[in-house]
Amino acid sequence: MMQRGGLAVAKAAMRQPLRRMASLSLNNINQQVLTAEYAVRGPIVLRSAQIKAQLASDPSSLPFDNVLACNIGNPQAVGQQPISFNRQVHALMTCPDLLASPEAAKIFPADAIARAKEYLTSVPEGVGAYSESQGFAIVRQQVADFIAERDGVPANPKDIFLTDGASKGVEFILKLMLRGSSDGVLVPIPQYPLYSAALALADSHMLGYELDEADAWALPMEQVEKAVAGAKAKGVQPRALVVINPGNPTGNSLLRPNMEEIVRFCAKEKLVLIADEVWTAAREIQPTGDCRHGHHSPLTASFPPQVYQENIWDEGRPFISFKEVVSTMKDAPPVELVSLHSVSKGFLGECGIRGGYFELAGFDPEVQAQLLKLVSIGLCSNTMGQIAVGLMVRPPKPGEPSEPLYAQERGAILSSMKRRAAAVAASLNALEGVSCNAPQGAMYAFPSITLPPKAVAAAEAEGMAPDAYYAMHLLENTGIVVVPGSGFGQKAGTWHFRTTFLPPEDQIDLVGERMAKFHGEFLAKHA
Repeated sequence: MMQRGGLAVAKAAMRQPLRRMASLSLNNINQQVLTAEYAVRGPIVLRSAQIKAQLASDPSSLPFDNVLACNIGNPQAVGQQPISFNRQVHALMTCPDLLASPEAAKIFPADAIARAKEYLTSVPEGVGAYSESQGFAIVRQQVADFIAERDGVPANPKDIFLTDGASKGVEFILKLMLRGSSDGVLVPIPQYPLYSAALALADSHMLGYELDEADAWALPMEQVEKAVAGAKAKGVQPRALVVINPGNPTGNSLLRPNMEEIVRFCAKEKLVLIADEVWTAAREIQPTGDCRHGHHSPLTASFPPQVYQENIWDEGRPFISFKEVVSTMKDAPPVELVSLHSVSKGFLGECGIRGGYFELAGFDPEVQAQLLKLVSIGLCSNTMGQIAVGLMVRPPKPGEPSEPLYAQERGAILSSMKRRAAAVAASLNALEGVSCNAPQGAMYAFPSITLPPKAVAAAEAEGMAPDAYYAMHLLENTGIVVVPGSGFGQKAGTWHFRTTFLPPEDQIDLVGERMAKFHGEFLAKHA
């Protein structure tokens, strides 16, 4: 039998003629593709797929029996169940003949049937045809109503674009504004690597500004000012400022005074403010006092019709949208704002359906028309994702048949997430040399880790970042998948990893136990 090394040589030899005949090589493809990296689906995740396959074929071959995916915000992949009402409406939309069946009323709640009929009346061609490029008018109106109710300020469906998840919206905006290597975009460090990858593909500069880990990942304006000054000194023109709130990977949530500083800075520097607010989830809260400013009910309380955008675990840091801040702050300066949201995160977790939207505020109508043209090149976003957005922003109301189950499912998911967030932070902080800010929002923690010099040297010898070395060994010894902080950017001389707290609640203690055992052995080995 041919040994593994011989097989690799044989395969390489077979590839050589193909390479000689090919018109494309790594030397002549778009070099920005080579530059772009996306750590969330990088080498560690690829290795986890190999380990899954190994466990499937030989369950006893490794010292653990399953892979625990803590690397990506993909709730349903780790057991979170979809919301019943949303899937019922989706089923009726994809098979509208069900609506004509006398059995439909026995299977589907009356309000799910009514919602499907409402959508199909507005879109009689159904979900199998292209929509208009900005998305279904009925859903954009529902988004506008949601924003107006959430923020207390008007919203216009003409300013709303439905997209294949929020990531596609980011791509459209960057494609519109970036002109090449003389432009840059201010991005928080640590950052969600969509931005570094998209900017690399655009041959533009990522202008990182460091969040303050010692202050619960606050956004210090002096860091933003320093990044702008440094860019201009190098002849780079900053074009936009990205704010991720709640933070990814840090899980921080901004306070209103900080947000007002950001708005004023963008106006002064003529920067487009890109508010990445997708790491929240629409949920309803008790209207006691001014709900938008932090008087929240417990997650187990009953839910009235008011709907806001929430996935916040620290009651002292409620979610406030930048749209509300821009619209209501005293002496608000004019600023161009893009606000993004998605069905992927929080209690919905509909990542694979790829639904999202962005709203524009303060844009020149002629520029907005050019953005519509750019979006139109792709015809439209997927129609099932558009419907998912409508269902996110317009859930069942009290008194409707599906509301009790909807509230029960939502409350169970959110309260479990809150418990898991606290448990993960506590278990991480119990590890020697690990420090983790308690997540304030989103579904991530970003602990810092002190690595022994011997581990750093071993990583360098293998051509790996030290935190990637740690994460790879963690995976191969425990089955736990995390993403090294070096994939997100981090302050020089520090090491981190990003973990979610999405595995089922009955597995969270197992994650902590496996990690504690590994961590102790890793430190002992590299002492």
